[in-house]
Amino acid sequence: MTSTPSPDAGVPAPAPAAGPAPRAARPGLDRTGPLTLGDKVQLADAKGRLHTITLREGGEFHSHRGVLRHEQLIGAEDGVVVEDNHGTPYQALRPLYADYMLSMPRGAAIIYPKDSAQILMWGDIFPGARVLEAGVGSGGLTTALLRAVGPEGAVHSIERREDFATVAKENVDTFFGVAEGEDHPWWDLTIGDFQDVAPTLGESAVDRVVLDMLAPWECVEAAGDVLVSGGVFLAYVATVTQLSRTAEALRDHGEFTEPDAWECFVRPWHLEGLAVRPEHRMNAHTGFLITARRTAHGTRALSRVTRPAPGSRDEEELNHPDNEGFGGGTGDWTAQDVGERGVAPRKIKRALRDIRQGRDR
Repeated sequence: MTSTPSPDAGVPAPAPAAGPAPRAARPGLDRTGPLTLGDKVQLADAKGRLHTITLREGGEFHSHRGVLRHEQLIGAEDGVVVEDNHGTPYQALRPLYADYMLSMPRGAAIIYPKDSAQILMWGDIFPGARVLEAGVGSGGLTTALLRAVGPEGAVHSIERREDFATVAKENVDTFFGVAEGEDHPWWDLTIGDFQDVAPTLGESAVDRVVLDMLAPWECVEAAGDVLVSGGVFLAYVATVTQLSRTAEALRDHGEFTEPDAWECFVRPWHLEGLAVRPEHRMNAHTGFLITARRTAHGTRALSRVTRPAPGSRDEEELNHPDNEGFGGGTGDWTAQDVGERGVAPRKIKRALRDIRQGRDR
């Protein structure tokens, strides 16, 4: 006996109703979901003043206005409004990367978020990229690079000063929730000089080179060896003389495309009713960025046809002692040459103390 097919035969069953994407259970400051023990939380009052705490069992946040118990936040949704024992309201949010970078304890100066964002975009830092970084500072840019490359990528950082490297490691570990005594799984940190460490990696070992150092022009040769064909060289420098000398070193190498350079300003705006105007203060010059692409190994870059200003390429003028750094020169640079102040050992100790105490506050 032949059965009669139902009218719905052959019609695929409707897909189940879409729900929210499952949250990844990951440690660190960039997790989502309800607030849990060990999370850092940024409390903002009605005047916009910020206080960062770490949620602890039985913990309390004390201010001149009153006491807020951590148990009021544990299990609450990100963005909740809570009141202390005197009724003072606070908006509670996990800090963003930019919040953490600007408030992190530091020894060396940091690269600000506005410049980190430019580096990630114009350096084309992609998931799975192999990035070689030199000049780790306090770990702010390193954190951004590690987030961008993800678990499939790798960041190898080189730092000359061991005390800076220690501060950077603690800041990075705090952000990603790395347990004490363990290492970040896709980050290597080496103490030494770029020119000594880079050659040990082998030819075409990395996709991107990112330099934040005093004399990046000294590293152009080594960077050219380790970069893959088509890879990106990017340097962050503070002064015009550093910028000029790096550009000329890239041209002299012969296997980098014509460099591009720029700086980034951010002007915040005041928004209150009809009083919409620029703020009185802005984030102006912090540094210059310069990028160039690695040509195919063994292939000279195509020279760009230009009409230079009269005298701009005059060898005698370029090599004059008064123009040290603009296009050449043989003098050794010091931090004082670019106006950098030395970092006192007590500042490093204070930064480490603040990082470690912040995990328990």
